[in-house]
Parts: sequence; C-alpha cells; structure tokens
Amino acid sequence: MSDQIDLLLTVVGGTVALAVIGIVFGLILLGIDRKFAAHMQARVGPPLRQPFTDVAKLMSKDSIVPENAVASVFNAAPVIALASAITLLLYIPVAGLSPVLGGFGDAILVMYILTVPALAMVAGGFASGSPYATVGAQREMVTMIAYEFPLAVAIVAVAYRFAMAGFADPFSLATMGGVGTGMVIWDVVGPLGIIGCLILLFVLAWVTPAELSRVPCDTPEAETELCGGIVAEYSGRNLGLFYLAGGVKTFAMIALAVAIFLPWNISWFTGITGWAALVADVIFFILKVIVVMFFSVSLIRVSMARFRINHLVSIYWGYIAVAALSGLVLVILDVLMKGGVVL
Repeated sequence: MSDQIDLLLTVVGGTVALAVIGIVFGLILLGIDRKFAAHMQARVGPPLRQPFTDVAKLMSKDSIVPENAVASVFNAAPVIALASAITLLLYIPVAGLSPVLGGFGDAILVMYILTVPALAMVAGGFASGSPYATVGAQREMVTMIAYEFPLAVAIVAVAYRFAMAGFADPFSLATMGGVGTGMVIWDVVGPLGIIGCLILLFVLAWVTPAELSRVPCDTPEAETELCGGIVAEYSGRNLGLFYLAGGVKTFAMIALAVAIFLPWNISWFTGITGWAALVADVIFFILKVIVVMFFSVSLIRVSMARFRINHLVSIYWGYIAVAALSGLVLVILDVLMKGGVVL
C-alpha cells in the first residue's frame, strides 16, 4: 500500500513540476523564437519576457463567448489543449532522466497525444459558430492528415531499428533516449542507417512547424486571410490558455526530437558526476532544444512565406512523405546489411 502511495505522490508531484516547467520554458522558447526572428529581419524585437506579459494580460481579461457558440465545448477546448500538451511532457525523457510515465509503447501514445491539442482547437473552432473559425478548423484537420504520416514513419523507423538491435522496449522513448542503456540510435546503425536517420531528422524538423501551426504552415490561423482563423472568436483567459498550450507543445515537440535524435549528455564527454552532472545535462538539454528550435521553427518561418493549404498537403504527402519513406528504407537496408540483431 505504501508503495502505491509513493508512486501516486511521485506521479502527482512530477506532473505538477513538469506543468510548471513546461509552461515557463514554453513561454521562454516563444520569446527566444521572436528574438531570433527579429534579429534575422534586422529588428530589435520584443523583450524575452513578452510572452509572459501577453499571458498575464490575457488572463486578467474576461473570456467572451459568442452568442451562437456551443459554450461548453467552446470553453473546454483550451483547457483540454493545455492539459494534453502538459501530458506529453510526462513521457519524454529529459537529460537522461526517466520520464514520469514512461513505459512500453509510449512512443505510439505520444503520437496520439500530439493530435489532441490540435483536435481541441478544431472542436473549439467549430463550436464558436464563426465562419472564419470553421474554415480554420477545416484547414487544421487537413494539415493534421498531411503531417501525421511522415511523423509516424520517422518514429516507427527509429523504433524498428532498436527492435532489430535486440532492445526489449523499442517503442519506449526512454529506450530511444538511451535511458538506462547509454545507447542511442546512432550507436546501433551502420553507414546506411546514419544516412537514413539524418533524413528522418530532416523530416521531423519539417514536421515541427506544421505540428505547431507556425509559418509556413499556419494556414489554420492565417490572420491576413481568416482574421485569426481557428481562434478568431477567442479572447481573455480562453485565448491565454491556447497561448500557453502552444508554448508547452513547442517545448514538448522539440524535446521529443532531441530525445530521439540528439539525446547525448554533456557529462558523458566531460566526466562530471553527481549533482553537477545533472545540472550540466539539464542546461545542455535546454541548449539543444533552443538550437533545434532555431533551425526547425525560427529559420523556416523567417525565410518562407505561408503555404496555401493545397500546397501544404502536396508538400507533406509528396516530398516529406517520400523523404520519410526513403529514410525508413535505408534503415531497413542497414539492418539487412548488418545481419539483424547486433547486441
């Protein structure tokens, strides 16, 4: 009984801690992203604290519910979006630490949970009764259909390689992150597998802006076309919750990419041990997240204009999907060349 209570307290405490960490670092990442974009456009940009100021202002205002909206769904959507984004963090290993709720097959679960914030926004958009939000919700569903396939191929390809290498829990994110084994995807692949994984990393980098609805994949919002699109009718605390959900999901999505493809810890290179190693690894993890965000979010959104929805679908079902399948084929050929199990 005491073990169950300890487990419950650990899960609850870990959830609360990760919720706070996810919200804080999510907003920090949004501020850093805006700074990156501003400097690349020769602007000063807002201060790093601007996302915190924006959220504080939104939370101080009342939420207006349109007269023809389905109020219960309209108000529940931002709460579900934020809760599901925080839930993602419970399964992602950080700096070599085991996730709070890690277990067999959690990589598949995470792919499902990633869709929940988007589905919540879709439900909220339809429930608002606005024609702009309705069009935005339809675009969000089409966008999800476009990027989910290459995302699934990338994660399944990595899990398949771990399975063929003899790992007991190949679909566990802890396994992919080297927790407990010290072995990551780059340790179990050969030359063809390295090329395949680099392609898959490229695919995941391009899936990230679509997953986060950032330029050039922000067709569901498209302020210049749809007056804010899917969140056109949201205001006050409800809009603030969607803003927080976007920040947390940004942190979770990039942390997922880091955990799968860039899971190394700096303590392994420097020989640091004890608490100093933990602190150094956490700082190094945050730096990796910032670097990955620069290349997969900031650089792409500054250098490209918004895709039209038909172009977005063509790109993700065409070029990105083909790239993902090519990476998967190379990983399979790598297994065949190495004779299957290597451990």
